[in-house]
Amino acid sequence: MGQDRSSLQGEVTQRIIAELEQGRQPWVQPWDDAKATVGLPRNAHTGRCYSGINILILWARVVEQGFAAQRWLTFHQARSLGGNVRRGEQGSTVCYADRFIPKAESDKALIEGREARTIAFLKRFTVFNVAQCDGLPAHLVVDDVAPQGQELVPIAHRVAEATGAKIRIGGKQAFYAPLTDHIQLPPQFAYGVPINWYRTLLHELGHWTGHSSRLNRLADPFLDKAEYAREELCAELASSFLCAELGIVPTVRHADYIGAWLEILREDDRAIFRAASHASRAVDYILNCGSDREEADLAAR
Repeated sequence: MGQDRSSLQGEVTQRIIAELEQGRQPWVQPWDDAKATVGLPRNAHTGRCYSGINILILWARVVEQGFAAQRWLTFHQARSLGGNVRRGEQGSTVCYADRFIPKAESDKALIEGREARTIAFLKRFTVFNVAQCDGLPAHLVVDDVAPQGQELVPIAHRVAEATGAKIRIGGKQAFYAPLTDHIQLPPQFAYGVPINWYRTLLHELGHWTGHSSRLNRLADPFLDKAEYAREELCAELASSFLCAELGIVPTVRHADYIGAWLEILREDDRAIFRAASHASRAVDYILNCGSDREEADLAAR
Protein backbone atom coordinates (compact mmCIF):
# COMPACT_ATOMS: atom_id res chain seq x y z
CA MET A 1 0.00 0.00 0.00
CA GLY A 2 2.80 2.41 0.90
CA GLN A 3 4.72 1.47 -2.25
CA ASP A 4 1.61 2.06 -4.38
CA ARG A 5 1.15 5.49 -2.82
CA SER A 6 4.78 6.46 -3.37
CA SER A 7 4.66 5.26 -6.97
CA LEU A 8 1.61 7.35 -7.84
CA GLN A 9 2.97 10.43 -6.07
CA GLY A 10 6.28 10.06 -7.88
CA GLU A 11 4.64 9.62 -11.30
CA VAL A 12 2.43 12.69 -10.93
CA THR A 13 5.18 14.84 -9.43
CA GLN A 14 7.65 13.98 -12.20
CA ARG A 15 5.06 14.87 -14.83
CA ILE A 16 4.45 18.27 -13.23
CA ILE A 17 8.18 18.89 -12.78
CA ALA A 18 8.68 18.24 -16.51
CA GLU A 19 6.01 20.82 -17.34
CA LEU A 20 7.47 23.43 -14.99
CA GLU A 21 10.96 22.84 -16.38
CA GLN A 22 9.56 23.81 -19.79
CA GLY A 23 8.21 27.03 -18.26
CA ARG A 24 4.61 25.83 -18.30
CA GLN A 25 2.23 25.74 -15.35
CA PRO A 26 0.03 22.66 -15.93
CA TRP A 27 -2.88 24.21 -14.03
CA VAL A 28 -2.96 27.07 -16.58
CA GLN A 29 -1.33 26.00 -19.83
CA PRO A 30 -3.88 23.31 -20.82
CA TRP A 31 -6.52 25.87 -21.72
CA ASP A 32 -4.43 27.19 -24.60
CA ASP A 33 -5.17 24.06 -26.63
CA ALA A 34 -8.08 22.40 -24.84
CA LYS A 35 -11.20 21.47 -26.79
CA ALA A 36 -13.25 21.04 -23.64
CA THR A 37 -15.17 23.82 -21.92
CA VAL A 38 -13.31 25.52 -19.07
CA GLY A 39 -14.34 23.91 -15.81
CA LEU A 40 -13.49 21.31 -13.21
CA PRO A 41 -13.60 17.62 -14.14
CA ARG A 42 -16.82 15.98 -12.92
CA ASN A 43 -18.14 12.50 -12.47
CA ALA A 44 -20.80 12.13 -15.16
CA HIS A 45 -22.89 9.81 -12.98
CA THR A 46 -22.92 11.72 -9.68
CA GLY A 47 -22.24 15.24 -10.98
CA ARG A 48 -19.63 15.74 -8.28
CA CYS A 49 -16.38 17.55 -9.10
CA TYR A 50 -13.11 15.75 -8.65
CA SER A 51 -10.78 17.52 -6.25
CA GLY A 52 -7.14 17.96 -5.31
CA ILE A 53 -4.51 16.29 -7.45
CA ASN A 54 -7.20 14.52 -9.51
CA ILE A 55 -8.06 17.86 -11.12
CA LEU A 56 -4.52 18.19 -12.49
CA ILE A 57 -4.40 14.53 -13.57
CA LEU A 58 -7.68 14.73 -15.49
CA TRP A 59 -7.02 18.18 -16.95
CA ALA A 60 -3.79 16.80 -18.42
CA ARG A 61 -5.63 13.84 -19.95
CA VAL A 62 -8.32 16.08 -21.45
CA VAL A 63 -5.67 18.09 -23.27
CA GLU A 64 -3.42 15.14 -24.24
CA GLN A 65 -6.32 13.18 -25.75
CA GLY A 66 -8.27 16.15 -27.14
CA PHE A 67 -11.43 15.23 -25.26
CA ALA A 68 -14.33 17.65 -25.75
CA ALA A 69 -15.90 17.07 -22.33
CA GLN A 70 -14.69 17.00 -18.72
CA ARG A 71 -17.03 14.23 -17.63
CA TRP A 72 -15.66 10.94 -16.36
CA LEU A 73 -17.00 7.53 -15.33
CA THR A 74 -15.73 4.30 -13.90
CA PHE A 75 -16.23 1.16 -16.01
CA HIS A 76 -19.12 0.03 -13.81
CA GLN A 77 -20.77 3.47 -13.82
CA ALA A 78 -20.77 3.48 -17.63
CA ARG A 79 -22.48 0.07 -17.59
CA SER A 80 -25.03 1.20 -15.02
CA LEU A 81 -26.00 4.11 -17.28
CA GLY A 82 -26.68 1.80 -20.20
CA GLY A 83 -23.39 2.42 -21.96
CA ASN A 84 -19.99 0.78 -22.14
CA VAL A 85 -16.32 1.65 -22.40
CA ARG A 86 -15.07 0.90 -25.92
CA ARG A 87 -12.70 -2.02 -26.21
CA GLY A 88 -9.04 -0.97 -26.17
CA GLU A 89 -9.61 2.40 -24.48
CA GLN A 90 -7.00 3.34 -21.86
CA GLY A 91 -8.37 4.71 -18.61
CA SER A 92 -6.91 7.44 -16.40
CA THR A 93 -5.66 6.65 -12.92
CA VAL A 94 -6.96 8.91 -10.18
CA CYS A 95 -6.73 8.47 -6.45
CA TYR A 96 -8.68 8.63 -3.24
CA ALA A 97 -6.94 9.55 -0.01
CA ASP A 98 -8.24 8.49 3.38
CA ARG A 99 -7.11 7.18 6.76
CA PHE A 100 -7.83 3.98 8.68
CA ILE A 101 -7.08 2.46 12.09
CA PRO A 102 -5.41 -0.99 12.03
CA LYS A 103 -7.05 -3.45 14.41
CA ALA A 104 -3.82 -3.99 16.36
CA GLU A 105 -3.52 -0.22 16.93
CA SER A 106 -7.19 0.01 17.91
CA ASP A 107 -6.78 -2.78 20.50
CA LYS A 108 -3.56 -1.28 21.87
CA ALA A 109 -5.09 2.19 22.18
CA LEU A 110 -8.06 0.74 24.05
CA ILE A 111 -5.77 -0.97 26.55
CA GLU A 112 -3.64 2.16 27.00
CA GLY A 113 -6.65 4.44 27.29
CA ARG A 114 -5.68 6.74 24.44
CA GLU A 115 -6.96 7.73 21.02
CA ALA A 116 -5.97 5.33 18.26
CA ARG A 117 -3.52 6.59 15.64
CA THR A 118 -4.66 6.53 12.04
CA ILE A 119 -2.64 5.54 8.98
CA ALA A 120 -2.99 7.32 5.66
CA PHE A 121 -3.64 5.39 2.50
CA LEU A 122 -4.03 6.27 -1.16
CA LYS A 123 -6.32 4.13 -3.28
CA ARG A 124 -6.03 4.13 -7.07
CA PHE A 125 -9.01 3.72 -9.35
CA THR A 126 -9.55 4.09 -13.07
CA VAL A 127 -11.94 6.43 -14.85
CA PHE A 128 -12.81 6.93 -18.51
CA ASN A 129 -13.83 10.09 -20.31
CA VAL A 130 -17.34 9.98 -21.74
CA ALA A 131 -15.72 10.30 -25.19
CA GLN A 132 -14.27 6.82 -24.60
CA CYS A 133 -17.72 5.34 -24.09
CA ASP A 134 -20.64 4.32 -26.32
CA GLY A 135 -24.34 4.17 -25.58
CA LEU A 136 -24.43 6.81 -22.84
CA PRO A 137 -27.42 9.19 -22.52
CA ALA A 138 -26.81 12.15 -24.86
CA HIS A 139 -26.90 14.78 -22.10
CA LEU A 140 -23.88 13.18 -20.40
CA VAL A 141 -21.63 13.32 -23.43
CA VAL A 142 -21.27 17.11 -23.72
CA ASP A 143 -20.41 19.80 -21.18
CA ASP A 144 -22.77 22.64 -20.38
CA VAL A 145 -22.11 25.88 -22.26
CA ALA A 146 -19.92 28.11 -20.11
CA PRO A 147 -20.67 31.83 -19.65
CA GLN A 148 -18.59 34.18 -21.78
CA GLY A 149 -17.08 37.67 -21.70
CA GLN A 150 -18.85 40.24 -19.55
CA GLU A 151 -21.18 37.58 -18.13
CA LEU A 152 -18.25 36.39 -16.02
CA VAL A 153 -17.73 39.67 -14.14
CA PRO A 154 -20.99 39.62 -12.14
CA ILE A 155 -20.48 35.91 -11.40
CA ALA A 156 -17.02 36.52 -9.97
CA HIS A 157 -18.27 39.62 -8.14
CA ARG A 158 -21.06 37.70 -6.39
CA VAL A 159 -18.66 34.97 -5.26
CA ALA A 160 -16.13 37.46 -3.91
CA GLU A 161 -18.79 39.60 -2.20
CA ALA A 162 -20.32 36.58 -0.50
CA THR A 163 -17.05 35.85 1.31
CA GLY A 164 -17.30 39.08 3.30
CA ALA A 165 -13.54 39.53 2.91
CA LYS A 166 -12.17 43.01 3.68
CA ILE A 167 -10.94 44.44 0.38
CA ARG A 168 -9.05 47.74 0.22
CA ILE A 169 -8.50 49.47 -3.10
CA GLY A 170 -5.40 51.52 -3.85
CA GLY A 171 -1.69 51.39 -4.56
CA LYS A 172 0.13 49.37 -7.21
CA GLN A 173 0.44 45.98 -5.50
CA ALA A 174 -1.99 43.15 -4.88
CA PHE A 175 -1.55 41.13 -1.68
CA TYR A 176 -3.22 39.56 1.32
CA ALA A 177 -2.13 40.87 4.75
CA PRO A 178 -2.65 38.18 7.42
CA LEU A 179 -2.04 40.47 10.40
CA THR A 180 -4.86 42.85 9.44
CA ASP A 181 -6.77 40.14 7.58
CA HIS A 182 -7.43 42.24 4.50
CA ILE A 183 -6.85 42.05 0.75
CA GLN A 184 -5.20 44.99 -0.99
CA LEU A 185 -5.81 45.52 -4.71
CA PRO A 186 -4.98 48.27 -7.21
CA PRO A 187 -7.98 50.02 -8.81
CA GLN A 188 -9.84 48.05 -11.48
CA PHE A 189 -8.82 50.43 -14.28
CA ALA A 190 -5.20 49.37 -13.77
CA TYR A 191 -6.04 45.90 -15.11
CA GLY A 192 -7.52 46.95 -18.46
CA VAL A 193 -9.85 43.98 -18.91
CA PRO A 194 -12.25 43.89 -15.90
CA ILE A 195 -12.11 40.12 -15.44
CA ASN A 196 -8.34 40.32 -14.82
CA TRP A 197 -9.01 42.30 -11.64
CA TYR A 198 -11.23 39.46 -10.46
CA ARG A 199 -8.64 36.84 -11.41
CA THR A 200 -6.23 38.62 -9.07
CA LEU A 201 -8.87 38.92 -6.35
CA LEU A 202 -9.59 35.17 -6.54
CA HIS A 203 -5.88 34.45 -6.06
CA GLU A 204 -5.75 36.66 -2.97
CA LEU A 205 -8.93 35.04 -1.66
CA GLY A 206 -7.02 31.75 -1.85
CA HIS A 207 -4.53 33.21 0.65
CA TRP A 208 -7.40 34.69 2.69
CA THR A 209 -8.83 31.22 3.37
CA GLY A 210 -5.62 30.27 5.19
CA HIS A 211 -6.25 32.67 8.09
CA SER A 212 -6.47 31.07 11.55
CA SER A 213 -10.17 31.93 11.76
CA ARG A 214 -10.85 29.96 8.56
CA LEU A 215 -8.77 26.99 7.34
CA ASN A 216 -5.82 27.81 9.62
CA ARG A 217 -3.21 27.09 6.96
CA LEU A 218 -0.92 30.11 7.39
CA ALA A 219 1.53 29.17 10.15
CA ASP A 220 3.70 32.13 9.19
CA PRO A 221 4.78 31.67 5.57
CA PHE A 222 6.34 35.12 5.42
CA LEU A 223 9.16 34.11 7.76
CA ASP A 224 10.34 31.18 5.66
CA LYS A 225 11.11 31.27 1.92
CA ALA A 226 10.08 27.66 1.31
CA GLU A 227 6.83 28.05 3.26
CA TYR A 228 6.08 31.22 1.33
CA ALA A 229 6.57 29.36 -1.97
CA ARG A 230 4.32 26.51 -0.77
CA GLU A 231 1.60 28.99 0.14
CA GLU A 232 1.91 30.69 -3.24
CA LEU A 233 1.56 27.32 -4.94
CA CYS A 234 -1.58 26.62 -2.92
CA ALA A 235 -3.10 30.03 -3.76
CA GLU A 236 -2.15 29.65 -7.42
CA LEU A 237 -3.88 26.28 -7.61
CA ALA A 238 -6.89 27.57 -5.67
CA SER A 239 -7.23 30.50 -8.07
CA SER A 240 -6.97 28.18 -11.07
CA PHE A 241 -9.53 25.71 -9.69
CA LEU A 242 -11.89 28.51 -8.69
CA CYS A 243 -11.58 30.30 -12.03
CA ALA A 244 -12.31 27.06 -13.86
CA GLU A 245 -15.36 26.33 -11.71
CA LEU A 246 -16.73 29.81 -12.49
CA GLY A 247 -16.01 29.45 -16.22
CA ILE A 248 -13.07 31.86 -16.23
CA VAL A 249 -9.97 30.75 -18.14
CA PRO A 250 -7.14 30.53 -15.56
CA THR A 251 -4.07 32.63 -16.31
CA VAL A 252 -0.52 32.78 -14.95
CA ARG A 253 -0.28 35.06 -11.94
CA HIS A 254 3.15 34.25 -10.48
CA ALA A 255 5.50 32.66 -13.02
CA ASP A 256 8.46 33.99 -11.01
CA TYR A 257 7.86 31.26 -8.40
CA ILE A 258 8.51 28.39 -10.83
CA GLY A 259 12.10 27.97 -9.63
CA ALA A 260 11.04 27.76 -5.99
CA TRP A 261 8.22 25.33 -6.82
CA LEU A 262 10.62 23.09 -8.71
CA GLU A 263 12.91 22.99 -5.70
CA ILE A 264 10.01 22.02 -3.43
CA LEU A 265 8.67 19.30 -5.76
CA ARG A 266 12.11 17.78 -6.32
CA GLU A 267 12.61 17.45 -2.56
CA ASP A 268 9.16 16.08 -1.74
CA ASP A 269 6.89 14.18 -4.14
CA ARG A 270 3.97 14.70 -1.76
CA ALA A 271 4.14 18.49 -1.96
CA ILE A 272 1.93 18.91 -5.04
CA PHE A 273 -0.63 16.51 -3.53
CA ARG A 274 -0.79 18.56 -0.34
CA ALA A 275 -0.96 21.87 -2.22
CA ALA A 276 -3.76 20.62 -4.48
CA SER A 277 -5.66 19.27 -1.48
CA HIS A 278 -5.35 22.59 0.37
CA ALA A 279 -6.41 24.41 -2.80
CA SER A 280 -9.57 22.34 -3.16
CA ARG A 281 -10.45 23.01 0.49
CA ALA A 282 -9.93 26.72 -0.14
CA VAL A 283 -12.23 26.64 -3.18
CA ASP A 284 -14.91 24.79 -1.23
CA TYR A 285 -14.64 27.33 1.58
CA ILE A 286 -15.00 30.29 -0.79
CA LEU A 287 -17.92 28.79 -2.71
CA ASN A 288 -19.74 27.86 0.49
CA CYS A 289 -19.46 31.36 1.96
CA GLY A 290 -22.63 32.50 0.20
CA SER A 291 -24.77 29.68 1.57
CA ASP A 292 -23.24 30.02 5.05
CA ARG A 293 -24.07 33.75 5.15
CA GLU A 294 -27.62 33.09 3.94
CA GLU A 295 -28.12 30.55 6.73
CA ALA A 296 -26.73 33.03 9.27
CA ASP A 297 -29.11 35.75 8.01
CA LEU A 298 -32.10 33.41 8.27
CA ALA A 299 -31.09 32.37 11.81
CA ALA A 300 -30.84 36.04 12.86
CA ARG A 301 -34.40 36.84 11.72
